[in-house]
Amino acid sequence: MPRRTVPDRAKGVLEVEWPLFGELSRALALKVARAYDPEVVVGIATAGVIPGATVAAILDREFHALTVSRRYHAETVRQTPAVFGAVPAEVRGRRVLLVDETCDSGDTMRLAVAALLNGGAAQVRTAVAFRTGTYEPDFHALATESTIVLPWDREILIDGALVTNPQYAAALGD
Repeated sequence: MPRRTVPDRAKGVLEVEWPLFGELSRALALKVARAYDPEVVVGIATAGVIPGATVAAILDREFHALTVSRRYHAETVRQTPAVFGAVPAEVRGRRVLLVDETCDSGDTMRLAVAALLNGGAAQVRTAVAFRTGTYEPDFHALATESTIVLPWDREILIDGALVTNPQYAAALGD
């Protein structure tokens, strides 16, 4: 289920291409390495898996995923995160770096941190490629209010054809 809202054109759109994503992941991993020594990296599925796995590879750490999705509540016109599935057993007693692609309100991040701690993690620090709102993760590569369009999210398959993700079509002028 999509995790982002309709882009706000007034705040701009940042289209991230693969080379920029790679450099931001490298910068994020360096920030983490200078201040924290995680034993395991956990990426929030789905969109946080790609930056999480990249940071884990750069840090030469074990990688796992935690599935957190958003459920829409019509009565409150709000999406709330929920954890699906089990917390990876490999976090028990270990220092964990939790990674997502973006962070705005922090709802998803706080829920995932609580799940990891309840799952036995000794310590959890948070990292995102893009900090887009008021929540401050422990580490971020770039802070912006722009709508982020990631290279793996820009296009999707619809009826067998690769098309611009309808979620971003208006913002991208497609």
